[in-house]
Amino acid sequence: MSGTFVGMPAFPKAAHQAVGDATLRANLKHATHTIRDKRARAVAELDDWAALREAGKQIKDHTLRHLDTYLVQVEETVTAAGGTVHWATDADEANRIVTRLVQESGESEVVKVKSMATQEIGLNEALEAAGIAAYETDLAELIVQLGHDRPSHILVPAIHRNRGEIRDIFTKEMAAWGRPAPEGLTDTPAELAEAARLHLREKFLRAKVGISGANFMVAETGTLVVVESEGNGRMCLTLPETLISVVGIEKIVPTWRDLEVFLQTLPRSSTAERMNPYTSMWTGTTDTDGPQTFHLVLIDNGRTDTLADEVGRQALRCIRCSACLNVCPVYERAGGHAYGSVYPGPIGAILSPQLRGTTSEIDASLPYASSLCGACYEVCPVAIDIPEVLVHLRERVVQGGEVTRRGAKVTLKPAKGHAGERAAMRAARWAFTYPAALATGQRLAARTRRFHPRTLPGPGKAWTATRDLPQVPAESFRDWWQRTHGTKENGK
Repeated sequence: MSGTFVGMPAFPKAAHQAVGDATLRANLKHATHTIRDKRARAVAELDDWAALREAGKQIKDHTLRHLDTYLVQVEETVTAAGGTVHWATDADEANRIVTRLVQESGESEVVKVKSMATQEIGLNEALEAAGIAAYETDLAELIVQLGHDRPSHILVPAIHRNRGEIRDIFTKEMAAWGRPAPEGLTDTPAELAEAARLHLREKFLRAKVGISGANFMVAETGTLVVVESEGNGRMCLTLPETLISVVGIEKIVPTWRDLEVFLQTLPRSSTAERMNPYTSMWTGTTDTDGPQTFHLVLIDNGRTDTLADEVGRQALRCIRCSACLNVCPVYERAGGHAYGSVYPGPIGAILSPQLRGTTSEIDASLPYASSLCGACYEVCPVAIDIPEVLVHLRERVVQGGEVTRRGAKVTLKPAKGHAGERAAMRAARWAFTYPAALATGQRLAARTRRFHPRTLPGPGKAWTATRDLPQVPAESFRDWWQRTHGTKENGK
C-alpha cells in the first residue's frame, strides 16, 4: 500500500503536535459529537439492529472465505454486461492501468467520485505526473483538494476545517482550478454549497472521463453501487463517456439480498440517515444511456496478505462508515492526519499496518494509537473487534514473527524500542506460570507500597509520562479472599 503521507512522523509525535491545536480540537469535538449523537438516534429506531449487525458480519466473513470464487464471478458478470475487468496487484500497477485508460480516451482531465481506494493508491498524483488533471467533486474532497490539504476523516474528509476556513480556501483557490468563487462570499453553508455547485457544474458538463470507487459489488449480476449524499457521484457516473471504477477486492457481496442488509446499516452508521439520498447502481454499459465504456480495476494492494491473518482479516469487513472514528477519544483529540494514512481512526490503526506492513516507524506505532476502551467495537455495524486486532498487531510489533507479505511467508524481526515491553511480558508470563511466586511478589509490593515512585525509571518512563502509575493496594485479592473466606471454606 502506498499513500503514507510524506514526512509524517510516528503517531505519538504527530498526535502530540495535533493536541496543541485548539482550533483543530474544537472542530473535531463539535463534528464528531454531532454525528455520533445523530447516529445513536437513527440506530435506536431499528429493533433488529443487533440482528442486522450480525448478518452483516456473517455475510462479510462468508465472502472473504470464498473470495476467490466471487472474484471470478464478478469478472464474468461484469464482462457479460459489457464492461472490462483489470487486475492490479499493487498501487503502482493500478495507477499504470488507470493512467493508460485515460490516455487512450484522448482526454487530459477527469472528474472523480469520492473514493478512498484511489486515495490509498495515490491516483491523483500519478495522473498529475502524466499530465492529467483529476478534479474531486465531493464537497469535502473539493475543500481538501483546493486547500492543498489531506483528508482527515473517512466520511467527512474536511472535518478539521470550519466554515471560515472553507470560505477563505474557496476565495483564494477556486479561480486557479476553474470558475472563481462569487464576490462577497460569506461562510454561511448555503453560500458555500452554491459556490461549490457553480464551480463544479462546468467540470461535470465538460468531462468525458469519470473515475469512481464503489461501496459494494454484487457478484451475481456484476452491479456496482455508490452511496452518497450530494448528487455529485450521480453526475460523475452518468455524464462522462468513459467510466473507470477502482475497487478493492474485499468490496464484494454475493447477492442482491445480501446488499439489502448493508443498505440499512451503512447510512445509519455513517450519516445517521435511514437511507442515502443518492444510491447509484450500474451494471456494465447500456446503449444510449450513461457511459458507453466501462472499466473495473480490481486492486489487491495488501488485501490477500491481510486475508491470510486469521485475527487481522476481520478488518476487511469494513464498509467505511466511520462510526468508529466518531466515538474514539484518541481520534477526537489527535485528528486524522496523525495516523499518516488515508484510513484514520481505529479502523486505520488496524488496516494500514496490515496493508502496508509494520516495518516503518509510523505503521509500527499505529496499533498503539488507542486506549482499548472498546467503543469502536460497540458501534461497528459489521462487528469488527478492533481492540482484539490492535492487541494482535502490538504483539507482532513487539515480538515479530511470521506474516504473509506479497503472498509469501516472511519472518519479521521485533521492532526497535520495545525491549522493555518484551522483558515485562516475559516476566509476567513467568509469574503467572508460578502462582506461589506471584503471591509472594504481590505481598512484597503491598508491604513496600509507601516507597514506590510515582513514575517509572528507564524504559518505563515513556509509559508513566502519559499515565498515572496505579497504586498498589494494602492487600492483594488473593490474601483478602483467604482471610475473609478461606477458613470457613476449608472447614466444610
